[in-house]
Amino acid sequence: MQKFELERIQSLYENTVEYNLTESGFHPFTLRELLSSQQLEMVQDIVLGYGQTNGSIPLRETIARLYGAPFNSENVLVTNGSSEANFVACRTLLEEGDEVVMMIPNYMQIWGIAEEMGCTMKAFHLKEENHWRPDLEELRTTVTPATKMIVICNPNNPTGYTLSREEMDSIIAIARANDAWIYCDEVYRGAELDGVEIDSFLGRYEKVMVTGGLSKAYALPGLRLGWLAGPEADIYESWSYHDYTSITAGVLSHQIAEIALQPEKRRQILDRNRNMLNENLAHLQNWLASRGDFFRFIPPKAGGMAFVHYHAPDINSTELSHWLRKNKSLLIIPGDCYGLDGYFRLGIGERKKYLIEGLKRLKEGLDEYLELKRDQQQS
Repeated sequence: MQKFELERIQSLYENTVEYNLTESGFHPFTLRELLSSQQLEMVQDIVLGYGQTNGSIPLRETIARLYGAPFNSENVLVTNGSSEANFVACRTLLEEGDEVVMMIPNYMQIWGIAEEMGCTMKAFHLKEENHWRPDLEELRTTVTPATKMIVICNPNNPTGYTLSREEMDSIIAIARANDAWIYCDEVYRGAELDGVEIDSFLGRYEKVMVTGGLSKAYALPGLRLGWLAGPEADIYESWSYHDYTSITAGVLSHQIAEIALQPEKRRQILDRNRNMLNENLAHLQNWLASRGDFFRFIPPKAGGMAFVHYHAPDINSTELSHWLRKNKSLLIIPGDCYGLDGYFRLGIGERKKYLIEGLKRLKEGLDEYLELKRDQQQS
């Protein structure tokens, strides 16, 4: 099995450093911050049995309302995080020998799963020189009648780009012309900096399946609560694969998720995270500007991260990441994890003070590492 480099780097090192700037979501809530006194009291009385394996009916109804009519509880499967949703979706929609076209850069889990299944993987790209807009002509020429699925991440991980309605329409037209599925990772939907929630792909084309979850835009990763939403028959089939993976999400997670997704609570959560993101992004931009032209950066439109290019072609991003970890107790995600050396990803959904101190440490580390490289070149 191909190693999932991004997740392995975080799993190995995020708890071993003083400053972990790799988180792609927002600083998590505590239960006390999230729930009222009455709700905390209610949680204490929950019977810790098995929940309904495809998700409780009230929770699935609540999730379905995020997508509007005509979707209902039968269009939703609740999973242990969106990572399980991605795995289950691949097993449901793909077979060995299928062709998959995937947006790059992207969270690379589906690439690894589909490749391991024996699928043929192709890429179309978001272009930095075009402000991370997708190359739709590349997509048009890459997708063929043999393409089974087009994989999208919107809002995008790691760039924070959000597709316009016109771009979504173009992708749908390409999929429809080739009878291909669209699978869209929408876990950052709700984390738009301008407060205007983007449209889901669900409901815009018959062959669409999307994933969502509480780990990113909602700052509740510890619940491990995700979902698939799509056509009823295909969601029912995906439930069969879910029976062979985790069987069910935890009953506590079901209950807390139902509370978090109620309209008023959902608005409070998203507003808190959006305010945090806007404030931290402004600070990051000032920090980047203080380094002159060493960095190149297109601000995200959504999500809890920043994808930054650095002007040092002789410095590999993975080597830089490991040096900072070992010498400065600071962790960043190298662009190599996305197939884009010369970049790194920073989490900017953190507490402001923590981010400021982390960026100070990053400045110290970059100065020392660049000096070290200069000395090596001169010796």
